[in-house]
Amino acid sequence: MRLAKYKIGDVVRHRVYPFRGVIFDVDPTFNNTEEWWHSIPAEVRPSKDQPFYHLLAENDKTTYVAYVSEQNLLPDETDKPCRHPMVAKMFEGPVDGTYRLKAVRPH
Repeated sequence: MRLAKYKIGDVVRHRVYPFRGVIFDVDPTFNNTEEWWHSIPAEVRPSKDQPFYHLLAENDKTTYVAYVSEQNLLPDETDKPCRHPMVAKMFEGPVDGTYRLKAVRPH
């Protein structure tokens, strides 16, 4: 197991597919279903022994949640804010291209 390259609040883009997003959680290694794993075409299926990231993702048409291996992510250098509706609920920013988790206030 290796340390994650990216952290919560980083804005990243997919290496192959046209989407970007804000990281909101990190798994040190693959932590999804075998069914999900096998739904990825074998020729592009990433190794399980690397960090996987949960993203508040967006493309030109929609917003959604994505689960992506570290090998398939690159830093997003557009400096454009992310428009996923959950970003504003969970994060402050962006400041210098990174979001910061909002402080949790007890009720």
